Amino acid sequence: MSLIVQKYGGTSVANPERIKNVAARVAQYRQQNHQIVVVVSAMSGVTDNLIKMAKEILPLPDEREMDMLLATGEQTTIALTAMALQARGVPAISLTGAQAGIVTDGVHTKAKIQNITPKKIHELLKSGKVVIVAGFQGETPEGQITTLGRGGSDLTAIALAAALKADLCQIYTDVDGVYTADPRLVPGARKLPEISYDEMLELASLGAKVMQSRSVEFAKKFGVVFEVRSSLNDNPGTLVKEETKSMEDVVIRGVSLDKNQAKVTLSCVPDKPGVAARIFKALADAAINVDMIVQNVSPGSTQTTDLSFTVDKADLLKANKVIDGIKAEVGFNCIRANEKIGKLSIVGVGMRSHSGVAAKMFDTLSKIGVNIDMISTSEIKISVVIALEKAEAAMKAVHTAFLG
Repeated sequence: MSLIVQKYGGTSVANPERIKNVAARVAQYRQQNHQIVVVVSAMSGVTDNLIKMAKEILPLPDEREMDMLLATGEQTTIALTAMALQARGVPAISLTGAQAGIVTDGVHTKAKIQNITPKKIHELLKSGKVVIVAGFQGETPEGQITTLGRGGSDLTAIALAAALKADLCQIYTDVDGVYTADPRLVPGARKLPEISYDEMLELASLGAKVMQSRSVEFAKKFGVVFEVRSSLNDNPGTLVKEETKSMEDVVIRGVSLDKNQAKVTLSCVPDKPGVAARIFKALADAAINVDMIVQNVSPGSTQTTDLSFTVDKADLLKANKVIDGIKAEVGFNCIRANEKIGKLSIVGVGMRSHSGVAAKMFDTLSKIGVNIDMISTSEIKISVVIALEKAEAAMKAVHTAFLG
């Protein structure tokens, strides 16, 4: 008897009919004598609607109350999924993140998993039940409900697979694997049979919507091999695992586009030691992730610089508030924000052993008249910030240049 952890995303449980389809799939595995733990997200659109309602009441809601609110989305789905299985004669029980033994730190809306005590899940599995766990949530040692950030149900599934020592972890979504680019934007995108943790981590953190980046990081750390596949068909998916030598033969594995970034520019920042540290410490203390950073000499002055960085659009209001709070202390001139940007990236472990990749990317963009605003690189990725209005055309051109 093997233990399988399956995760179903919001589109897979978008309505009662799809929840019944999930129950049918789970029941098939159960009939093959497997023990099954199912992690589910909120129904598609529910989390966005809850956020919208909260912001209609308060533009910058209290984060503890946001966690209380958002955790209800997954709790609806777990109960409905358990009912759908029971309707098929399959014994099933739903658990919140806290009931499943998921302990987190106290950073509301972006909590990190500190520990999982899976004793209760093991007992329920031993009694013959399918266990349905609410993704995206946990509880602090003090009993506060927390959420793990958008896409956190992936992290719940991977972490449970590690804690339970599962034989298999399957991430079900609305696409049947990981593609060389978003097939909804690039018709020529191809499905990959396998991809390394590092490549998947870069793609996930750079805007690919298949997986949450922290979940891939967790999988790599604990060696959890997992498969990304569709809940809408039985096609084989994409296996995410340790890098193998043959993976280096492919220079570029995929192209991603992140439309959910905003650029913040502080003008006339004093050019002296400690200033940048003060700015980014304040953002870090507020749990705001900063991605790309560029510093330029301010026009007409050698004593000040213009400091630009990118954050998630969802964090822009919060970032502006934090920066405004230290304006007098730091002494910069003004803050400018630009939400009309896209972050275009290419990823591949083969970059380590192939030259000229950046030149080819920049040449491709120049030929279609796309100006580059910011650049960031690692040994396996190149990212550029460009105008949002040209981002999709740029993505298609770069995909054609590297992947045909």
